[in-house]
Amino acid sequence: MTRRDLLSSLAALGAGALAGCRQAEAAGRGLGTLGLPAEHWRDKVGAAAWAVLFEEDTERPHSSPLNREKRKGTYVCAACYQPLFSADTKYESGTGWPSFWKPLDGAVDTKRDFLLIIPRTEYHCRRCGGHQGHVFDDGPQPTGLRYCNNGLALRFVPEGEPLPELRS
Repeated sequence: MTRRDLLSSLAALGAGALAGCRQAEAAGRGLGTLGLPAEHWRDKVGAAAWAVLFEEDTERPHSSPLNREKRKGTYVCAACYQPLFSADTKYESGTGWPSFWKPLDGAVDTKRDFLLIIPRTEYHCRRCGGHQGHVFDDGPQPTGLRYCNNGLALRFVPEGEPLPELRS
């Protein structure tokens, strides 16, 4: 084994251990303004959505049908149904995930993420704490931001249909 192979293996082990610790910590804490533990939402969303929302997993790029959604409407949190984005702020970023240049006022909270060593800003539904994605500063005007969202963490409500009742 070369020194480079050894260092690569150690880095991969460290990243894996860190991810496991983050997932365990995220799954147990109360999140959002509701203060409910992640387990509360497990039977309300599918397994893949729960992993994204409450273990901070990431879905495969280009896998969400929401990438192709072009209708007017509102994107809500898949767990608690808090409205997060207007379809008016959605754009094609070319990244493979639904992207928006601005969330609805007061809809999300952010925190720093060091999982990939390089600091990033992740954002969560302010109400239930469900992990939505990461925000980057390479988006279009007027904000210059790109809210890169996991499709599994969202539900689309077309304009003209009532928003679902908030879940707790």
